[in-house]
Amino acid sequence: MATQSRRQFLRAATILGGGGALTLVGHAQDTGSTTLSSDLVTSDAQAIIDKGLNFLAVNQSADGSFADSQSGLGNVAITGLAGLALMAGGHQPGRGRYGYVVSRAADYIVSRGSMNPDFPGYLNNTNTALSTGSMYQHGFGALFLAEVYGMLPDADKQKRLRSMLEKAIGLTRNAQNREGGWRYTPTPNQADVSVTVAQLMALRAAKNAGVTVPKSVIDNCVTYIKACQLLDGGFCYVKGQRAVGSAFPRSAAAVVGLFSAGIYEGREIEDGLRYLLRFTPGRRAPFNEGRGPDHYHYAHYYAALAMWTAGGNYWSEWFPAIRDELIVKARQGSGNNGWNGNDHGQAYSTAMTCIILQLPNNYLPIMQK
Repeated sequence: MATQSRRQFLRAATILGGGGALTLVGHAQDTGSTTLSSDLVTSDAQAIIDKGLNFLAVNQSADGSFADSQSGLGNVAITGLAGLALMAGGHQPGRGRYGYVVSRAADYIVSRGSMNPDFPGYLNNTNTALSTGSMYQHGFGALFLAEVYGMLPDADKQKRLRSMLEKAIGLTRNAQNREGGWRYTPTPNQADVSVTVAQLMALRAAKNAGVTVPKSVIDNCVTYIKACQLLDGGFCYVKGQRAVGSAFPRSAAAVVGLFSAGIYEGREIEDGLRYLLRFTPGRRAPFNEGRGPDHYHYAHYYAALAMWTAGGNYWSEWFPAIRDELIVKARQGSGNNGWNGNDHGQAYSTAMTCIILQLPNNYLPIMQK
């Protein structure tokens, strides 16, 4: 099929690009495909995107952060995702209507890396450095810094960002546990597939930005992710917890993790994609799982990235389905141009949605080939 030829191309690019090191993952039109970005981002979708990006700009805090709804405090992960959503629309520091929002988000995340003297480079905003879940903040924050690196017009800010990105990646490397993964805190103890993928995407983006990432770190991470795959093609949350079973959100993340490590073909990829197809929006098993909108946006963020990278029929069938579903959900929202959110709030769900809807733009460095 067309997706196979695409993965063969990407595999060759990996070999030519550095002997198995992390490589750019992007969507390339497959042979025979004529679908253009303008065909996928419809006028209805663009209208929703415009409202969503404006919502993010209006709701940025004075310190450059975006807050979660639980604590009301700036959240590094949500700030990074909001920055990525704006960049996916072509807004960069010094460029675009919302370039200034992206710049302020970068300043905020860089500043957070200096707030934990025991963990230099730890990108989080919590009451304690070891708060549960703060490695999610670190992973998404580092991903954003790696994506925006090289775009800042101010040379001094560029230098500070680079320095902080290197510290952040150093912390990530030191926090990898013996099994090859990461979990909630910057200590090499436990691991789960969800946090592991967040760190792996940051490592991949940092590698693309020129930061040193040892191949062994990636190889060990891949070993952990593969060990979480179950017979149905989905992935369990923690290695060894097979009785818990597969779930769409973490399985979508795991497939993206494997793609991020330069693995584009093989049993794990084929089985993983086949599992994800069970949740094609509006056509197969609906995704609700009783987990609310936060897991919904998380799941579809990663699923869209997976289908974008797989290309071919995977992408051409998946994207229109999730696009139309997200447009409906936006119109069912609270009326202030953001998407409904649960624990993490509207900035989170709006950022995730805008990233998904703007993937055809191919503006994010991590999604380009």
